[in-house]
Amino acid sequence: MRVAMGVEYDGSHFHGWQRQKHQTETVQEKLEAALSKVANHPVRVICAGRTDTGVHGVGQVVHFDTEAVRSDKGWVFGCNTQLPDSVSVRWAKPVSNEFHARFSAQARSYRYVIFNDPLRPALGINHLTWQYLPLDAERMHHTAQILVGKHDFSSFQAQGCQAKSPVRTVHHLNIRTKGSLVIMDIKANAFLQHMVRNVAGVLMAVGSGKQPVSWVEEVLNHRNRTLGGVTASPAGLYFMNVDYPAEHQIPLHRVDIPSMPL
Repeated sequence: MRVAMGVEYDGSHFHGWQRQKHQTETVQEKLEAALSKVANHPVRVICAGRTDTGVHGVGQVVHFDTEAVRSDKGWVFGCNTQLPDSVSVRWAKPVSNEFHARFSAQARSYRYVIFNDPLRPALGINHLTWQYLPLDAERMHHTAQILVGKHDFSSFQAQGCQAKSPVRTVHHLNIRTKGSLVIMDIKANAFLQHMVRNVAGVLMAVGSGKQPVSWVEEVLNHRNRTLGGVTASPAGLYFMNVDYPAEHQIPLHRVDIPSMPL
């Protein structure tokens, strides 16, 4: 049978999501080890979107195939007893073999959280990006709308990105404030490697006044990563949710933790 799961994780001390040959501190490795114990056989998972070192997951979705018979609660609680505190399975449910965590996804959502204050914070430093220069969030939101729609995002992808095409469709890109936080929410059909962090870096340069509003469109039109500005820190980046066709009945995970800037 095929099982889908929702996974939440603090990526601060992981070398990203993806299992690596010579690196055991990845989210995938920890989850697969836990699942293999619960299933009593080796388990390999497929995720909706791989995240980089230091990036957090709120609504990551995975699927795996198994011959083991467990209840939904059995998968959830069984895995969580085997996982470190920084990773938590939030739900599990059987799905049809047609469901694929990556290829069935219609859209993915990320959030980027900036602590905008002259003084460096001591708390939450692994969950926020600190920007000491004042940011004009309204200016950032206005110019960010240039990136909404279907575009070639070559200027916003990592130079080593292996995507077959740099074309992506951004459904929305919104900037808002909450006290000292500047929060960027972005949703797209898919993302290139480092795309969200590069978008955040460009928008922060505009919001701080280092670059004019016109610079965002110039960067987009260059289609050249070397002219795309600074890649923002991974610390403030969260993989929030994945959209799937309704027939799969995949829940959207919401988090409400007072200490988290979500």
